[in-house]
Amino acid sequence: MTRDVILCECYARDGLQHEPQFIATPVKAGLIQRFADLGFERVEATSYSNPKVVPQFADASVLLAMLPRRAGVWYKATCANVRAVERALHDLDAGYGANEISLLVSASESHSQRNLKRSRQDQWDNIAAMAGRAAGRFRMVGTISVAFGCPFEGAVDAGRVLDDARRFAGLGVDVVTLGDTTGMAAPAAVRSLYRQLRQEFPQLALVAHFHDTRGTGLVNYVAALEAGVRHFDSAFGGVGGHPDKVKYGGGHTGNVATEDLVSLFESMGVRTGLDLAALLDVSRLCRDTLGRELHSRVAASGLNPLAGQRAQP
Repeated sequence: MTRDVILCECYARDGLQHEPQFIATPVKAGLIQRFADLGFERVEATSYSNPKVVPQFADASVLLAMLPRRAGVWYKATCANVRAVERALHDLDAGYGANEISLLVSASESHSQRNLKRSRQDQWDNIAAMAGRAAGRFRMVGTISVAFGCPFEGAVDAGRVLDDARRFAGLGVDVVTLGDTTGMAAPAAVRSLYRQLRQEFPQLALVAHFHDTRGTGLVNYVAALEAGVRHFDSAFGGVGGHPDKVKYGGGHTGNVATEDLVSLFESMGVRTGLDLAALLDVSRLCRDTLGRELHSRVAASGLNPLAGQRAQP
């Protein structure tokens, strides 16, 4: 499909980790296949998490076994440690599983201790071991959480984020995601940091991952687009934010709603490559899966009538 940007649909992993009720495995698999049908090139499918910490993903291997291989589609799984990578390798050798894995570091010490139960240095040692064990079998995505601000420490030094990107690149990571984990980013900071990253690391594919905690997600995505970013994360209905059992930050913590981001980009003449005619049907399916109204404005009001029309010069 013709597209100007690549969106990663995060409902099935980042979205569902927030949910206290277990969603049946066939339901998840059906949703993920609908996402691929819509034209998503990247889909967050699951996490090889400890089921005691995130029960939602106790079915990771069973779920992945239900997903047929698709040419041109990357299914991503989050890995927390070497054991998780070994599970991913086992599934890959069995003929199914993720072809992309996510490795996570926090840009602040406090968030690392709270979210990962490790110091930043210990987590970097863990990431190095995971990257080594993966042995080039997956496309690796390095995610830097709280890259634009920490709920515990406040401002985060941009130099530390650049250092983290440098360390990921040194481990063979091809894709680096900046996470605005609790919605603290502002457009000027977004443009500045991504421009620095693009200048220093032209070989990396940079991903923007903004949460809509304070209603700034869409403007930050536009700022990232203006800075040259072409990869974006979002989740249908704006769901997710953090694991159900690991809470930090207050109020609404969810992702930017896919429906809203697609409508905005397409109305700007930025082609997402997605099936716009089927988008809201999938949105309703995501709503019905959780049994409640979600957070997308476009789900309630419909796509912008100008969506899908190329902007005039």
